[in-house]
Amino acid sequence: MPAGLVSVSAILLFGLENDVAGYGLLAAGLILAALFDRALLRDLSLVAAGMVIVSTVPLNADLSLSHMALMGGALALAVVVPWVVHRFLYREEVIRFPVNTGRKWPLAGKLYLLGVVALGYLILPVYLISTGVYQNWPDASDPTIFWRLFLGVNAVGIWDELFFICTTFTLLRRHFPDWLANLLQAVIFSSFLWEIGYQAWGPLLTFPFALLQGYTFKLTKSLTYVVSVHLLFDFVLFLTLVHAHNREWLPIFLY
Repeated sequence: MPAGLVSVSAILLFGLENDVAGYGLLAAGLILAALFDRALLRDLSLVAAGMVIVSTVPLNADLSLSHMALMGGALALAVVVPWVVHRFLYREEVIRFPVNTGRKWPLAGKLYLLGVVALGYLILPVYLISTGVYQNWPDASDPTIFWRLFLGVNAVGIWDELFFICTTFTLLRRHFPDWLANLLQAVIFSSFLWEIGYQAWGPLLTFPFALLQGYTFKLTKSLTYVVSVHLLFDFVLFLTLVHAHNREWLPIFLY
């Protein structure tokens, strides 16, 4: 119940942008954890801290330098604060960001990366253009906006894996079966992506993606691999957004 309340509070904070109800549900989850499971409280508090930090800034595709700096700073703190507390206050090393694992990616892993590109090509244009959701991102016809959009899409994609997978999923796995920890993080993950711009029927896309990323991390234990998956998908997203705003550009999509 405590973890469920913290997870569902993300729907209110990010999906519905109802801070009062969201913070209330978040606090209720932490209070329950304090009453029944202090170890869970420690880890949920770190997840909650990151969520609160992120909720203090508007989560949209405003590509002004001031907003990019503000949002980038908040996202960075949402990862750094839990890690610092966990490492230096709790003196534990469960939160890790495994980049160089020393393992080679198997053939199945390489084929999966190709599959991600193919799925993105088939799904994203239909989703973004048929719903008009692409308008949640700015027109990148201006060269400055083009490169800021490219940077922003990739930076947020990397952050997703640092916070939702390496931090949230990892901490929840200490207390719950992997499948349940994955469901809990996926609710937070997809709620965040809703506010970023994946609206309309976006959760039907983002929730399974979040689950797959958690499961992939469980199998590979590699931040590098899950980031590669995410960035390949986001590269197709970026190209689709460019085309959606300027249909004569990149006329390579089917929708």
